[in-house]
Amino acid sequence: MSVLTLAVLDGQMGVPSDLPMPVQLTIAAAAGLAAWHARRSWWPLAVLGAVAYAGLVVWPPLMLASYYAGRTLPRPRGIAAYLAACVAVCGIGAIVGEARDGLQELLTASLGNALFMMLGVIGLPVALGLWTGELLRAAKERAERLEREQVMRAEQARTQERARIAREMHDVVAHRVSLVVLHAGALEVRASDEETVRAAALIGGIGREALANLRDVLGVLRSPEGHARQEAALRPPPTLGDLDRLLDQSRALGITVTRHDEGEPRPVEPTVERTAYRVVQEALTNVHKHAGDAGTRVRIHYGTDALEVEVRNDAPAPSGAADTPPRAPRGGVPGAGWGLVGLRERVELLGGTLRTSAQDGGGFLVSARIPA
Repeated sequence: MSVLTLAVLDGQMGVPSDLPMPVQLTIAAAAGLAAWHARRSWWPLAVLGAVAYAGLVVWPPLMLASYYAGRTLPRPRGIAAYLAACVAVCGIGAIVGEARDGLQELLTASLGNALFMMLGVIGLPVALGLWTGELLRAAKERAERLEREQVMRAEQARTQERARIAREMHDVVAHRVSLVVLHAGALEVRASDEETVRAAALIGGIGREALANLRDVLGVLRSPEGHARQEAALRPPPTLGDLDRLLDQSRALGITVTRHDEGEPRPVEPTVERTAYRVVQEALTNVHKHAGDAGTRVRIHYGTDALEVEVRNDAPAPSGAADTPPRAPRGGVPGAGWGLVGLRERVELLGGTLRTSAQDGGGFLVSARIPA
């Protein structure tokens, strides 16, 4: 734009300008700067173009401004207002040309030349801008429509996958857990000794709690925005306040579990409490699966900026050792091996860290630090 403007100033139609070179360079530099800024705002270019055309018949800035006007202004009112302003600029240019005579009068005050200049400098660039703007708007609308369709297809695929998972969980997992609850209830009714009755009642209670949690999960899978979420809100997820009940369930199965709290207990975010509860739950599940009757220590530490949870179990007692309670059968509780992986992901989502390691002597440590 600067080069074209300077060329027009230096010799339009073969007639050199009478402006000093520093003035020409200043006008050309201003036109180049305004053209560079036109992508953000083309009004400075339009103002410079109007002044340069009316006063000096320097048409490149006004031509570029007309293109941007056609591409960006609303129609029809915006375009009509811009064309009316351009006609006024051309009228002022004709008056100035009449006063100055020479080439400027020939270009601006002569009716044929004035119409030719208006068509070439204003009309055609506006039309080109209108056509380009229409193409850009159509391409943008097409891209937005394709994006919406892609999002809808992805959402439909997620909905179908959730429904499939919900069906599998209902048909397999819920059915099996229901059978466990039913058999535990039958054993509780028919058993003669008190210890078996208590064990059956405990198994039945845990099974019914598992069914309730499974029903909430199935409801979220099938209808995340519907009635299932309202029901889940009536049964809030477990927090640290429910930790003692979880430990009592493990104690009832023959595991010695101790709890030790450190620091000043204080309220923390519900998501942090739920994650801490899941850490203890998964660690105790692994003790049941792999360590049987091993003594387990649970430590909850309330730090200034984090909640630390540590579950450490001893090595399991040898089978048949004297004065040891019966152990939970090893290898009888299948697992997918993804418990600690999912737990680590849950902790890291909150910006925390999870550490698991085997201890000297055969024990195992699960330790989590969660920002709170």
